[in-house]
Amino acid sequence: MDEQDKTEEREIPPHPELEGRKATEHRGPGEEACSGCAFSTGVDAGTKLVGILLEGDGVIRYFRAGELELRVGEECVVETDKGPALGRVALGPLVLTKACRREVMGRVIHKALAEDLERHRRFEERKQRAMQTCREKIAARGLVMKLVGVEFVEYANKIVFYFTADGRVDFRELVKDLAAHFRKRIELRQIGVRDEARIIGGIGGCGRYLCCSTFLRNLEPISIRMAKTQELTLNPTRISGLCGRLLCCLAYEHEHYKELRKGMPGTGKLVKAPGGIGRVVKVNPLLERVTVQFDNDQLVEYSANEVELAKG
Repeated sequence: MDEQDKTEEREIPPHPELEGRKATEHRGPGEEACSGCAFSTGVDAGTKLVGILLEGDGVIRYFRAGELELRVGEECVVETDKGPALGRVALGPLVLTKACRREVMGRVIHKALAEDLERHRRFEERKQRAMQTCREKIAARGLVMKLVGVEFVEYANKIVFYFTADGRVDFRELVKDLAAHFRKRIELRQIGVRDEARIIGGIGGCGRYLCCSTFLRNLEPISIRMAKTQELTLNPTRISGLCGRLLCCLAYEHEHYKELRKGMPGTGKLVKAPGGIGRVVKVNPLLERVTVQFDNDQLVEYSANEVELAKG
């Protein structure tokens, strides 16, 4: 029996098609080689790459296109470390004008044929049947757990089921039931609510597809301090995502806000302003302005360089 494994780093199923983009060249700043990009070694000048969204994975990965003419939205078969996989062109083609460090997964084998699409359809049906069977056996055992996803690992003759639960679950008998039914190795892996949102996907409060299900590779820790630094309303419904945790996007501008606030007084600080001694009740880092409240309850907004911390 496999050990129960908790993880927060799993990647997730695909999201709907991205908008088309024209073919472009990839250049570094000025005449320099593109040393700052997030690609791995071994990509020579003149290499044509395409960004592919793999089925069952929400991250755009780069593959060598060779002589194939691929357009955004086309489905193709690519080589991966787990064997051939179906994917959809999301970006490309990118023609490198100079040697560049990029993480390239492999090559595009060919455009998807009718038999490839049919094979994928049957595979998706197989996954749905496996999910239904697992749910039935969970209910039969009376286990308090929520099944989220399933992954077939063909080369290892293994099926991985992903689930969420409030605490630890004794699933030893469930593993035996599933192994007897599928005649394969079974692994049950417990994941967090953030990974659940990443697998299921959805639309955020901003009206866009969830960041975690589109481009975020790692789920970084998010703290309430990030919301405070940005002077956001600390209403849980406003700063929480579909997973119930703090919004991942709070981290996007956090460092910029920290830099802007370095020379500004914090909320609640006593300051000396042109109108006298007062207390800061609001800070606007982007405009570099602060709102000061005086003893007579008058509120006056000043530029940050017009006020200084009062002594005492």
